[in-house]
Amino acid sequence: MMTPEEYRESLKRMNFKAYALGEPVEEPTEHPLIIPSQNAVAATFEIGQTEDSCSALGSCASHISGQSISRFTHTHRNTQDLINKVKMQRELGQRTGTCFQRCVGMDALNALSSTTYELEAEMGGESNQRFMAFLEHVQQNDLVSDGAMTDPKGDRSKRPHQQPDPDVYLHVTEKRSDGIIVNGAKLHQTGALNSHEIIVMPTMSMKPEDEAFAVSFAIPADTKGITYILGRQASDTRKMEPGTMDRGNVIYGGQECLVVFQDVFVPWERVFMCGETRFAGILVERFAGYHRQSYGGCKVGVGDVLIGAVAALMDYHGLSKVSHLKDKLVEMIHLNETLYACGIACSAEGYETPSGTYEISQLLANVCKLNVTRFPYEIARLAQDIVGGLMVTMPSEFDLNHPEVGPMMQKYLACSSGINTVCRLRMMRLVENITIGAGAVGYLTESMHGAGPPQAMRIMIGRQADVEYKKSLAKRLAGIGSVVEETCACS
Repeated sequence: MMTPEEYRESLKRMNFKAYALGEPVEEPTEHPLIIPSQNAVAATFEIGQTEDSCSALGSCASHISGQSISRFTHTHRNTQDLINKVKMQRELGQRTGTCFQRCVGMDALNALSSTTYELEAEMGGESNQRFMAFLEHVQQNDLVSDGAMTDPKGDRSKRPHQQPDPDVYLHVTEKRSDGIIVNGAKLHQTGALNSHEIIVMPTMSMKPEDEAFAVSFAIPADTKGITYILGRQASDTRKMEPGTMDRGNVIYGGQECLVVFQDVFVPWERVFMCGETRFAGILVERFAGYHRQSYGGCKVGVGDVLIGAVAALMDYHGLSKVSHLKDKLVEMIHLNETLYACGIACSAEGYETPSGTYEISQLLANVCKLNVTRFPYEIARLAQDIVGGLMVTMPSEFDLNHPEVGPMMQKYLACSSGINTVCRLRMMRLVENITIGAGAVGYLTESMHGAGPPQAMRIMIGRQADVEYKKSLAKRLAGIGSVVEETCACS
């Protein structure tokens, strides 16, 4: 496994074509908008190296080589693996207070593991053989993978093959003896510029006429023809200012990119799906399920940080014993732990697929993520209620350091006796970051739309809930269809 330092050095050896704020990015590892997100990914390399309680969560034995590998490159072999994944994600959320960007690649590897196995068993070819070779490569080199699923989609009322511009769905434009040529784009790509590999998957179920769009492959992230356009975040240019207080989170941050593919060549040995439309929906469903499970860990960890910040500010303000504020803090904890319970439950109810890779309970994973689309928003609302409006109206760190107005801030923004005013202001900035600033991208908006918007979970819950079985339970206890069937016509 790589160390954080080795990870950073590996990115410096890559040749990305990237843009940020309308300017080309010559060296992503030195760009102030990107550095915090790379710090967050580097934290995922720390947990497998240290001798603390999280080391067992961050590393495990490869079922291919038997060697110790990062859990982020592992395919789950039992329900304990699924549980440990969620626990690891919570720990990393606590350590970074943001999206650490590596879950999406882990979830893509696991979804492809079982899907390619079944695809090859049914249709022949080398889909799973190619995937297993890629998986071994990722494990041996401890690579960061970006799972790229979401297409721009263009006119949402039309299927991929009906689009006036087919490039709004990534698709195969040419098949050659040595590989394929693809064009298109992927949106909202978490940590793309921090990745070694891009794993492309279809964005939705495909019909036979959408054959060109049913494609999955993996290529090095700096492959010729790929362009990265860094997404904006609220208050993101604070990362480019001197000082650290106004950033809120002074070390870590997230990252999203628009990733454009222009005549990108993919060799056949890296192609896992090419036209097998029936398996596109299966892959999407499994990836989404794993990723919805992930949110029961990572968002809970960030929630722990937010709860801790609010509790600290209650102390600073001399309000830690006020009953209605204590009740609100307990409600924040209750909501956060409910999300964690869902993440653990869908893991404990996991099952083995024919490939040997374990899948989560799809029903409970979707329940988990549907709760995630709501609870962090309520936690954030309660946090802002308790903390107060100063977190968005306080003057800047520049003013705090000014010889004339700085002392005024120190005097009038003071709080409880013995508490440094700067500590209060820094903690408020952290709450601002998570609930309305750059950190809210990963904690709130991502909670709403990551791994699909709320309606996607509702559809899956409706499919998985087996309402007919529940009807039969009620009918049996009510005597319908058995004891009183001669007098009841309701069955």
